[in-house]
Amino acid sequence: MALLRVGRMGRLRDINDQISLMVKQKILRAYEQMAKKYDELIDHKPHNAYYDRPTTLQLIGDVAGKNILDAACGPGKYAEILMAAGAQVTGFDVSPTMVELAKARNHGKGHFFVHDLSERLADLADETFDIIVCALALHYIEDWTVTMQEFFRLLKAGGKLVISIEHPFSEYQYYQSKKYFEIEHVHTDWRGFGGSIEVHCYRRSLTDCLMPLIKAGFQLEEILEPKPTEEFEKLDPRHYQELMNFPAFLCLKAVKVR
Repeated sequence: MALLRVGRMGRLRDINDQISLMVKQKILRAYEQMAKKYDELIDHKPHNAYYDRPTTLQLIGDVAGKNILDAACGPGKYAEILMAAGAQVTGFDVSPTMVELAKARNHGKGHFFVHDLSERLADLADETFDIIVCALALHYIEDWTVTMQEFFRLLKAGGKLVISIEHPFSEYQYYQSKKYFEIEHVHTDWRGFGGSIEVHCYRRSLTDCLMPLIKAGFQLEEILEPKPTEEFEKLDPRHYQELMNFPAFLCLKAVKVR
């Protein structure tokens, strides 16, 4: 009986691994499909430019002379801003097209490469970076454990991790979930990047957003629920009013204390 149970568990793990791989492939396909349009819009797209970035950049603070890892860099907008402020930036993304767009946007400055956020960064040495920023990307990976361990390893002592994520309460409502305490595979259609694009991700509880950082060794220093700026209101008054009443994103700063 024990051997049968082990066999069933092995088959179940194989099935789960296959599902996870299929989800990864769908996420990659979506971002390859939208990459060029995403790059065209990123400078002034309201949810990015006038909601996520102001608060995330506030948490990052002064970057002059700092060595920064831009994890899941997309088309390199954060890298562009940070390098203009005097930082050295290394960035990676799972989408090859996004990486090429990041290189083009930054005109040879910085170092960009293709990498899966959920995998170990074996080519990067311990305690390399002063700051790691990961903006609106962690919901694309199912298990944050390895990612947070790697972020902790790569930061210098006293270095800070700044992340922005989908707000778990907002996501719970948006996807009309009945399983708040589960890490749940969900998907929706995005229509703002040239046609309808099916985007897959993982919804999770507030506990499952915070505990991987704490277990990795980080000390949470600041948690902000952003509000949209006046520029947002001019471009998208309907969503401005919604976001002034209920948050869609959550921004965190954590520090490596040892």
